[in-house]
Amino acid sequence: MIGELAALGASVSWAIAPILYREALLCTKPISANIVRCATNAAVLVAVLLLLGLAGALASLPIKTMILVIGSGAIGLGVGDTLYLMGLKYVGVSRAVPLAATYPLFSLVWATFLLHQSLTLGAVLGAVVIVVGIWLLTRERNGSTAGVTGRMAFVGLAVSLVTAVVWSVSISMMNVAVSTVTGTAANYAMITLRIASVAVFFLVLAPFLDRQRGFLKMTRGTVAALCVGGLVANGLGWFLLNYSFSITSLVKAVPISSTSPLFAAIAGFLLFKEKMTAKAVLGAVAVVAGITLIFIL
Repeated sequence: MIGELAALGASVSWAIAPILYREALLCTKPISANIVRCATNAAVLVAVLLLLGLAGALASLPIKTMILVIGSGAIGLGVGDTLYLMGLKYVGVSRAVPLAATYPLFSLVWATFLLHQSLTLGAVLGAVVIVVGIWLLTRERNGSTAGVTGRMAFVGLAVSLVTAVVWSVSISMMNVAVSTVTGTAANYAMITLRIASVAVFFLVLAPFLDRQRGFLKMTRGTVAALCVGGLVANGLGWFLLNYSFSITSLVKAVPISSTSPLFAAIAGFLLFKEKMTAKAVLGAVAVVAGITLIFIL
């Protein structure tokens, strides 16, 4: 039960982050935003690592674990999150978040055929019901398909779906990495290494990836929003998900962690006074039902 609750906590974290990203992306490009987000997050996490005296935990990580963590970061944070930020910028939170959150379907495939984890009836049914709920939550408040048209809308929807595939690979790699170590210190060390390695990669290639130097031209408010959003998602969220992996299976933790659209919809209703239509309510109920199936079956 604790493992499943930790996965749910990760989902809440991932629902909060795009709300912070949304305003920042009005002022900058996705690649610039990701460079700043990863760099500031790495600085904070490394500082905390040193202050807590956890450098030894980082140094003691097995080489195999380090490779998996760095690979997961490059795929998930480097490629996946850049695509995700593109989706947020082009089609908004209500479209990009639900589409990206379909990653459990792909994760179940990797867990079954590559990681040889057994599928439970509850995990399969729960994942399917959650994705149905996510689909309902993606519907426009007036019943249309997002209120966006043209090439930009197509690109936004496409990259959001590709994000789901990329994230599923990254999550599966972290699941394997977590299985090689134990303890909270090792968990935090892996989170720090994951973000720091991507930050170094971005900073080295920043002049080529962001030729207009947008990452150097942001206001303090934009930097703060990206930093806090990243710490909530990639710091707290991934710490909770890794903890969940350590005490429960990927096929249970991943579908639960994908319920962020439910919390994003609730936040939209409470914070931004967005209207909750029958489809939105039904989608929310389906997501909760999917979680329940994973818990009880």
